[in-house]
Amino acid sequence: MSTRSFILLIVCLWMFLLAENIQSKEQGDMTTVKSVQSGNTAPQARAHAKAKIIVQSSEAKPYDQTAGPALMELHLSETFTGDIEGESPVRALQVHRGEKSASQVSIQRFRGKLGGRQGSFVLQGSETVENGRIKATWLVVPGSGTDDLSRLRGEGGFEGDFGKGSDGWLDYWFE
Repeated sequence: MSTRSFILLIVCLWMFLLAENIQSKEQGDMTTVKSVQSGNTAPQARAHAKAKIIVQSSEAKPYDQTAGPALMELHLSETFTGDIEGESPVRALQVHRGEKSASQVSIQRFRGKLGGRQGSFVLQGSETVENGRIKATWLVVPGSGTDDLSRLRGEGGFEGDFGKGSDGWLDYWFE
């Protein structure tokens, strides 16, 4: 290959890479423009809410005891007071691992006020019970907020004595 052909090849390669870089930057700029046009700007500030959660009623029914550990279905009714104020029916599926120990998943529809805003939303939870104490994590199911709580997003959890009362929190924002 002659020196002239080699230089021509390098120039062509450099121009190709430069064109790719410009195209990539333009696509990134278009993504930013589309994002701003659709209202997706910087993430909203998060708020932190706290609540006392009291179990008003609970019912547990076995639904599969063919082998250990037993599988249970729980129906609970809870009230919230504090920054989160309202009530919520809860449905949970539980793996009962022995006396005062379990793992469970839950879904609940909260109705009431969050940070002074009225509406409802759905929480999806994952809970662990050890020695009668429960620890949980929650997330607000995207798209489940209604009324003043539409576009709500959030995550949090609670801790307390299983079946009695807990201290809960929710870090939330609106999209």
